[in-house]
Amino acid sequence: MKFSKRSEYGLRALIELTAHYGKAPLQRHQIARRQHVPIEFLEHILLTLRNAGLLASRRGVSGGYRLLKSPDEITLGHVIRILDGPLAPIGCVSKTAYQKCHDCPYADKPNCPVQKVMLDVRNAIADILDNYSLTDFVKQAATGKPGAMTHAPKG
Repeated sequence: MKFSKRSEYGLRALIELTAHYGKAPLQRHQIARRQHVPIEFLEHILLTLRNAGLLASRRGVSGGYRLLKSPDEITLGHVIRILDGPLAPIGCVSKTAYQKCHDCPYADKPNCPVQKVMLDVRNAIADILDNYSLTDFVKQAATGKPGAMTHAPKG
């Protein structure tokens, strides 16, 4: 899994929206300025997050973007899957976008050494990202303590 600029900028935008949860909507130029994100790129990211049901938007002078759900309910894994696709490093271990390996000599065998290792990698990545909410992410950034979660892992 490669973490793209799309996900990085998306998470940075969500930092702003999490900090303003329950308050007036934020306009895209405010988010772009505060998070040093190119506004043209940010527009596409915000539209993707809106279409996925994470954000609401309103036009006009008092318009902007806001989170539809509590930041406690939105995980980093969910956001990254929306913006970058599956967390799995190869298709045959993906839970959300499984693809059978057609050119692999182990495809028709009960055990594949590559699949076993890549499944462990996918599970480790998902275990971390699916247990960090936006609230955890923002609080961690505020305290400067890496790996510090504010509550017990989900699920």
